[in-house]
Amino acid sequence: MNILAIETSCDETGVALLKVSGGVRAPKAAVLDNLVASQIKIHQPFGGVVPNLAKREHLKNLPILFKKLQSRHKPLTFDLITVTVGPGLEPALWTGITFAQALAKEYKKPLVGANHLEGHLYSALLPGTISRGKAPGAKKKKIAFPAVALIVSGGHTVLLKLGSFSEWQRLGETRDDAAGEAFDKVARMLELPYPGGPEIQKLALEGDPNAIPFARPMLHDKSYDFSFSGLKTSVLYYLRDHREDGTIKPADVAASFQQAAVDVLVAKTIRAVREAGAKSVILCGGVAANKKLRLDLGKASRKAGAAFFVPPFKYNLDNGAMIGLAGYMAYERKKRYPFRANGNLEI
Repeated sequence: MNILAIETSCDETGVALLKVSGGVRAPKAAVLDNLVASQIKIHQPFGGVVPNLAKREHLKNLPILFKKLQSRHKPLTFDLITVTVGPGLEPALWTGITFAQALAKEYKKPLVGANHLEGHLYSALLPGTISRGKAPGAKKKKIAFPAVALIVSGGHTVLLKLGSFSEWQRLGETRDDAAGEAFDKVARMLELPYPGGPEIQKLALEGDPNAIPFARPMLHDKSYDFSFSGLKTSVLYYLRDHREDGTIKPADVAASFQQAAVDVLVAKTIRAVREAGAKSVILCGGVAANKKLRLDLGKASRKAGAAFFVPPFKYNLDNGAMIGLAGYMAYERKKRYPFRANGNLEI
């Protein structure tokens, strides 16, 4: 089955073409094309994404990307159209939904809504996913169940226990700031450009991760929930208290903050792995591009006896390919999302 996918949940316009087979039990995806138009330069002056500007850029970029896809695939053929319906910025989501509905009418093809968070989860099934270690009982390096998945992005931090590709239980989530949101806010405190995550990572390479004992919120809490507002506040107070005496080393602040956030994410995930007897760990979402998180969680997963899986960098950030696979899985599971923008849609 060939799938045309549309993604406009935030500030990346994505149009992709996939060939998917295998059904829910053994999905296999070949990415025929994955076009992404970034809006980073548009939003940089504001230090974050401006919803109405994002909507404007999506309206401009969608026809351009689709025309480019048509020019690269002659004839352009697909069996199903899928589009992100949430979660995300609702003005941005509506642009994708409306565009996909028009295509479905023009090409007389079925249309399926996709959950953006499921897209991140299923991105681990896309080609090029990095695997470290072999899951217990698995003949090959493939995701075996039960599994634990950590979805970390600018708007979400969610921990899941998976019994299969279509059955999961939400173990915990953030109670306030998501991990990616905390990275962006700390970057602004350090007067680093937007988006802050990559800038924090880059600056942290020059610093000492043990220089400042920042808080590790909810590290020892019995729940699997997360909280990053306290960590963000710790950085704010540190900068306020040391700004006048001139002892602030931005690289140490970045490295210490990053280590604190990673420590919490890793500790919660590995506790879930041990308690669930998980064979595999999946790391996905925009913050999964953070090399420190990849390294530390990968090492901890293998030490706990679980194989570790993380999508390649190009599929960590928002893209149409992951939405194509999420739409296919929804179609196969007979899961139907209403065609309306839902900014708070849960996984």
